[in-house]
Amino acid sequence: MRLQLRLSPNDDAVPFNHLHQLTGTLHKWLGQNEFHDRQSLYSFGWLRGGTARRGQLHFPAGASWNISFYDENMARRLLKGLLNDPTTAYGMTVEEVQELEYPGFSGQRTFYTDGSAIVLRRKREDASREYLLWDHPEADQALTHSLRHKMQQAGLGQQAMEIRAAFDRQFQRARSRKITIKGIDHKGSECPVVLQGNEEALHFAWLVGLGELTGSGFGALR
Repeated sequence: MRLQLRLSPNDDAVPFNHLHQLTGTLHKWLGQNEFHDRQSLYSFGWLRGGTARRGQLHFPAGASWNISFYDENMARRLLKGLLNDPTTAYGMTVEEVQELEYPGFSGQRTFYTDGSAIVLRRKREDASREYLLWDHPEADQALTHSLRHKMQQAGLGQQAMEIRAAFDRQFQRARSRKITIKGIDHKGSECPVVLQGNEEALHFAWLVGLGELTGSGFGALR
């Protein structure tokens, strides 16, 4: 299930590094439950509709925010928490919630990031982690492996073996980006991704996103 939230204009300026505030709002709505200890089979995009001014974001006409869940029970849990407390952050309040219909696609499809960046990492021999960006020769393999792992966790083992994911390196505006969350820098890729698979597999990816940290605002697709 994909929910699109319409938020009121902000009262306080929104810093560029505000993903932790969105994550906190999401978990406030979900409350204490069994979902926190599971694989993050959900994703959320970044706030849309803002303008940058003096190093901060402003949403004079409000913002839209997409949140997607593979587990519909989790979506209903969030809706219940949202109705009890529709506040988010920076003085913004949820004014409207709309469920977005699944567009329906299969075979091959190009997806764009929902304002977010896709994070991929691998372990080095010294146990440190290396970020794999869109132009790295092993990025596609890591992207496919990450998605297959999530599908297997969701019980979609057969479909997982058929899915293929690759960055669209022909996209001229592809870029790498650093995002800071609570003082920790992450490197991600803002680049469309081409997915090949059946309808259930593509629907799954559309909901849960790609790469790591999808539960913290990375890898959401549109």
